[in-house]
Amino acid sequence: MSDEILVNVTPQETRVAVVENGVLQEVFIERSRRRGLVSNIYKGKISRVLPGMQAAFVEVGLARTAFLHASDIAHSGREGEPTPTISDLVHEGQEILVQVVKDPLGSKGARLTTHVTIPSRYLVMMPDDTSVGVSQKIESEAERLRLKALMGQITNEQGEHGYIVRTAAEGVDEEALRADAEFLRRLWATIQERSHSAKPGSVVYEDLPLALRVLRDLGGSGEVEKVRIDSRGTYRKLEGFARDFMPEMISKLEHYPGGRPLFDLYNVEDEIDKALERKVQLKSGGYLIIDQTEAMTTIDVNTGAFVGARNLEETIFKTNLEAAQAIARQLRLRNLGGIIIIDFIDMLEEEHKRQVLRALERGMERDRAKSHICEVSSLGLVEMTRKRTRESLEHVLCEACPTCGGRGSLKSAETVCYEIFREILREARQFADARKLLVLASQEVVDLLVDEESNSLAELEAFVGKPIHFQPEALYSQEHYDVVLM
Repeated sequence: MSDEILVNVTPQETRVAVVENGVLQEVFIERSRRRGLVSNIYKGKISRVLPGMQAAFVEVGLARTAFLHASDIAHSGREGEPTPTISDLVHEGQEILVQVVKDPLGSKGARLTTHVTIPSRYLVMMPDDTSVGVSQKIESEAERLRLKALMGQITNEQGEHGYIVRTAAEGVDEEALRADAEFLRRLWATIQERSHSAKPGSVVYEDLPLALRVLRDLGGSGEVEKVRIDSRGTYRKLEGFARDFMPEMISKLEHYPGGRPLFDLYNVEDEIDKALERKVQLKSGGYLIIDQTEAMTTIDVNTGAFVGARNLEETIFKTNLEAAQAIARQLRLRNLGGIIIIDFIDMLEEEHKRQVLRALERGMERDRAKSHICEVSSLGLVEMTRKRTRESLEHVLCEACPTCGGRGSLKSAETVCYEIFREILREARQFADARKLLVLASQEVVDLLVDEESNSLAELEAFVGKPIHFQPEALYSQEHYDVVLM
């Protein structure tokens, strides 16, 4: 696999696209007005303790109070001791150092933890721990043992903090690991010093801007061939960062001065637009329908126009195989998280089910977000979860439709007509002294009332004994109407 990272910068926002073999796989967006908060460290103040939820609300200076669960609070309990309750761990008015693990999502505030972690090029420091872990993506057992032994020695010398060795550390020498550990040790000392003098509700440590963060997190994979940036100022910042921390990436950085927009060059804009649609077309003629709701995301697989295989079972199998690969890409591209239910087309053969599930697992292997995939259920559904730390692409770029309120459907003009008839009856009975009634509604509803429903309207006028007039309103939605007494 060959990856390219494209960085598009404007004064209002920075966008980063990850392209693998010419196909867009991931998009990151950070706006100057609303930067991501994950990994930021705050000095917070407990505003409310909720024993019934084993959680607390914390004021950290954001628009909404953040959420801290008891399981996310570090404590010095020993094995065998009863698990402390939220009331044992914190109290109202207490000042506390917390880190954001999930951005505010929808109506929910940020999710917090006191288990602080600080990432660098090769390591992630765990200040409140002394253990050493190695990334699961480093597959060589010999390399895992080597890295664990080196970091165990460094940890014993420092005697204070634990570390997780990142995938980028594969093959690096002891000197580089020591330099990274020393950098993190100094950074943590600075954070502690700031936290003592900071006021509650203030930021103590802020993670890197998006462009630098992506270079740090993705640049060390060894598969990134090029990083193209369309802003000279951002290019210089990345170049300086690479010179200090990632010298092997300097040759891969490239400033793009072309007149044609960088994202247009790689067809990224069109792919982003497609990622906001419900329907995803498959090359075979089949398609996916993706619906994102508050509780979960559902994905329905359909054969569509694909009729190409020898028999029905083979046609379904091939469609499901292609869908599994497309679903893995769409989850990354749209950044869909939480509970995901996939309704593959029903397969009869167990071997076909196993192969489709394996294709989905292979597709998810390159996804950095943790996921868990269950077996095909008795109803033919695949249940899975994908870790969600930031808003989905749809939530970042879109808002609920003001007409339907996010339902995705409107009452038909016929339904609204009959609602108006019932409202006229109600008003005529309640206000018998009215001389006439005026109905304000959308043009579509008025046209239906005076045309197809004209006979019903005449009967209604005769029944209430009052003339009924209609006035179309251009600003009214199809569901909106008013009945005015005159």
